[in-house]
Amino acid sequence: MIEQKRTKVKQGILPFILETTDEVITPRAGLILFGEFLHGLMLNQRTDKYLPLPRSGRGYKPSAFILPLILMLNGGGKAIEDIREIKVDEGLRELLCIEQIPSSDAFYSWLKRMGKAEGLKGLEQLNRFYLHKQLKREKGIKDYTLDIDATAILACKKESEMTYKGFRGYMPMVGHLAENGLVVYEEFRQGNVTPSAKNLEFIKQCEKQMAKGKRIGYLRADAASYQAEIFNYCERRKIKYAIGAHIDNAVKEAILSIGINEWRPYKDGHIAETVHCMEKTKKAFRLIIVSRPYQQGLFGEKQSDLKQRYKVIATNLNWKAEKLVKWYDARGEYSENRIKELKNGFSMQRMPSSYFKANAVFFRIGVLAYNLFRIFQLNILPKEYEKHQIKTIRWKLYNIAGRIVYHSRKIFLKVRSYAYSLFKEIRYKIWIFCCKPL
Repeated sequence: MIEQKRTKVKQGILPFILETTDEVITPRAGLILFGEFLHGLMLNQRTDKYLPLPRSGRGYKPSAFILPLILMLNGGGKAIEDIREIKVDEGLRELLCIEQIPSSDAFYSWLKRMGKAEGLKGLEQLNRFYLHKQLKREKGIKDYTLDIDATAILACKKESEMTYKGFRGYMPMVGHLAENGLVVYEEFRQGNVTPSAKNLEFIKQCEKQMAKGKRIGYLRADAASYQAEIFNYCERRKIKYAIGAHIDNAVKEAILSIGINEWRPYKDGHIAETVHCMEKTKKAFRLIIVSRPYQQGLFGEKQSDLKQRYKVIATNLNWKAEKLVKWYDARGEYSENRIKELKNGFSMQRMPSSYFKANAVFFRIGVLAYNLFRIFQLNILPKEYEKHQIKTIRWKLYNIAGRIVYHSRKIFLKVRSYAYSLFKEIRYKIWIFCCKPL
């Protein structure tokens, strides 16, 4: 008998052998810590308290949708279909006590149903509850800075409208608190709603969300909020504001009336100020003007009749002009960049449904996911993680792998030694935050 030669068949370029295992392994052990934090906050119980329950005993409770969505958006999912990654992660589901996850179709139907019912109101109450929990912890702050801004979302949907930017979609308004980065309130709007529409009503809604003993003391906004009714309201409420000004004819005349000796050097231009009022304002306000030379347009665009390029800020603050401009410009970090984080980091740049109200519900869930992450980041994660974006947290924490082991009627989550001390510290801080009174 001739013995045949056995030859080794390579599986790939590198010298490792691919095999299966029956061990329970999760690629998201760090996300389990965030899930434990949500359990400590009693997210499931609060969700079922505030959101409409199913009409039949066989239907899924709201928590069966909210918890997986919050985990999915924090974990990096970009569409409803990505909920499957939570569904197939046996280890994550085991440790977070998630018995069932609805199908993708069930998620779409539920979003639509919540849009027709009281889902938006319930989510507002849910977000307000956790906002208050965080504000009460911030003992040294009474007056908060509100940054408001509108943002465009591209969406060629059945019920979307044309935006001023030339594409169909939505134009939600978002209000952030600068001191902690939390979204205090948001309003999902159609694409054809201008960024200046009902801004005073939006500011009032933001004020309603604040906890007892906390108030909106400062307001920063772009020129969409350059409105007499907002200025008058801020004066009545003793709110200090800095709002970008429209350079209309009245403002142009005010700029041109400033004497040459009143301008002083500022960065790559000059700075000056004057007093101004609008037809319907009850009190005059300061105009801070930053002047810089025009740069020649690439295609020879028509220039303004002014000889310089101006940035104008309307304010009732009595700070030095240079300090005020620096403070106003910081809204780029505290508002614009955080809206980018909400849209790109938490996938709110993509709406799942053809129906406007269903997308409004989804956007509000995205805001809740963002806020819960910020509370986790501010109170639980190590100090060096405080300014990281969500994508960095995923890389450094959420996507650490773990092995689930069952032994002596106990469940063990095993991670590599380099991550053990970090996990232990985070779990202890979760227990302190969620189980001990303030």
